[in-house]
Amino acid sequence: MTAQTAQPRKGRNLITGLTRCPNQIRNAQRLRYRVFSEEYGSDLGAAEPGIDADAFDTVCDHLTVTDADTGALVATTRILHQDNRNAVGGFYSTGEFDLSALDKLPGIVAELGRTCVHPDYRNGGTISLLWNALAGYLAERNVSYLIGCASISMADGGSRAWRIARQLQRSHLSQPEFRVTPKRALPHLAFPETDKDESIPPLIRAYMRLGAKVCGEPCWDPEFRCADLLVLLEVDRLTARYSRHFLRDRS
Repeated sequence: MTAQTAQPRKGRNLITGLTRCPNQIRNAQRLRYRVFSEEYGSDLGAAEPGIDADAFDTVCDHLTVTDADTGALVATTRILHQDNRNAVGGFYSTGEFDLSALDKLPGIVAELGRTCVHPDYRNGGTISLLWNALAGYLAERNVSYLIGCASISMADGGSRAWRIARQLQRSHLSQPEFRVTPKRALPHLAFPETDKDESIPPLIRAYMRLGAKVCGEPCWDPEFRCADLLVLLEVDRLTARYSRHFLRDRS
């Protein structure tokens, strides 16, 4: 996979990479801990202080974005290809959803997870660079469908998560045959209905711009203190912007 570079903010040179290098994965685990635990307050059950690690890390491919000027890893996501899922008992999302409806999907499926960006680099350029790298991976591995859990904070008790879930279901709901069932349903709360749209979290908004669909009801994840929606992306429907960038970079 060809490295890609960009300058999303003056004075910053970013480069993407695809790795299974233990040292690079370690850096990704540190960033994940900083974002998910220290910033968002998730209970990761970390066996080692400052590190978010699990069994999936060793069988996933890890996409990284690094600041070439400082050497710091500033964004990461991991991809579990369907050929490797049996080594860890299935996709990560099988712990949250009954995915049997997705058995009907033709072609190769991969799962995206643990996506995060350092707070100092949360801008369109960093996310675009990560998605460009993802588009390249999906093309090279002949992936037809991408799945993953899109998380919404439950910090307010869950009312915002329900509103966002309903909003996304109205605009980006999958076909009925691809709906999944949460294993731990989000508690139904009594909250006032409103016609006002909630602000969609940036990462979920990015998924939707890529053409992703929401596959039904949210799951409650008490460890991460969030509501998760299973999202499905038909790779052929990636926006022309990302496909065009990838093809240009390979020419």
